[in-house]
Amino acid sequence: MTSTLDSAAEIPDYPMTRAAGCPFDPPPVLREKQKEGPLTKVRLWDGSTPWLVTRYADQRALLADPRVSADAYQPGYPSPTALVGSGSPISFIMMDDPEHARLRRMVTAPFTIKRVEAMRPAVQKIVDDLIDDLLAGPKPVDLVEAFALPVPSLVICELLGVPYADHDFFQDNSKTIINRDADPEQRAAALGRLVGYLDTLLGEKLANPGDDLLSGLTERVKSGELSQRDAAGIGVLLLIAGHETTANMIALGTLALLEHPDQLALLRDTADQKLVTSAVEELLRYLHITHNGRRRAVLADIEIAGQVIRAGEGLIMANDIGNRDPDAFPDPDRLDLQRDARHHVAFGFGIHQCLGQPLARMELQVVYSTLYRRIPTLRLATDLDQIPFKHDGSVYGVYELPVTW
Repeated sequence: MTSTLDSAAEIPDYPMTRAAGCPFDPPPVLREKQKEGPLTKVRLWDGSTPWLVTRYADQRALLADPRVSADAYQPGYPSPTALVGSGSPISFIMMDDPEHARLRRMVTAPFTIKRVEAMRPAVQKIVDDLIDDLLAGPKPVDLVEAFALPVPSLVICELLGVPYADHDFFQDNSKTIINRDADPEQRAAALGRLVGYLDTLLGEKLANPGDDLLSGLTERVKSGELSQRDAAGIGVLLLIAGHETTANMIALGTLALLEHPDQLALLRDTADQKLVTSAVEELLRYLHITHNGRRRAVLADIEIAGQVIRAGEGLIMANDIGNRDPDAFPDPDRLDLQRDARHHVAFGFGIHQCLGQPLARMELQVVYSTLYRRIPTLRLATDLDQIPFKHDGSVYGVYELPVTW
């Protein structure tokens, strides 16, 4: 099998902006490519032409294949933006085993299901306190600023041992890092500020450790297993991933439910934790907020779906359209909170599957089971076409969500 797109002029850019008329669906061109065949060449900003993988089964197979590398400095890696400098990636998510596994093990313990479940009462209190503030304050209110962003920010700050008073600083810099329109120097400067901030904080915790994840990393620094700078890099990864993705899921999930009142009623009126769990998985599948796909470089020739992918070529697993594959999810464009969607690829697959997924799931379960029950008349305070969507970032969501009740 050969690519159906042989002319460079016919190859579309990736990622592509979602259509304004259907803000919860992947770009229509992705559905077209999925129907055409499992593999398509796409042209990126730098002229490179990696393979776009649109079907669920092929994505899972490739993400689990040891011949596929997550290292952004491997030949053929389809970087979404220009890389600044050269050398080692800043975090283990862009490394291969054994170094990936070595570093990941250092921060696994706080994200085990048992440890995360122990945090549920504290997260419930955070959610309830913020809803109390909402109910006591003026309306309409921007749900992003007043609720969706503070919930995961407070949680990840507590987990890491980062002062929440500094949340504006790390949120502003993380926005720059994930902004596709920011130039490489701007992203590098923002990353440098965050690394420097956490490097200083780690230095303080070396002298006065606490009961938090960053203090745990200082033990690795003391033992020589990890440099302080590398520990700061891990901290940056967890800080950004710990609030950006969940905050966007809270706001975008709320908007999707408000636009599907029959599904919102199911969730609002239930006391069944199994339905809440199912609802979270379905919303993760349906919305899939990462815009850049899972990107990989091929280390050795791979034959898949009748196509030989050569060593040195790039892969982009478009997980948003993979989660809408009708072979994996019947009637995939329908939001169905009673669907069994646990096998989605919103958190990736294979050895690089998201480390923080137990925490994200628990936070979303608490939010989705509490917000609409406590504010049953919650509704949009503007028209859908007036809501500003994040088409410029690698994490999809809304910049503002005006609501009232």
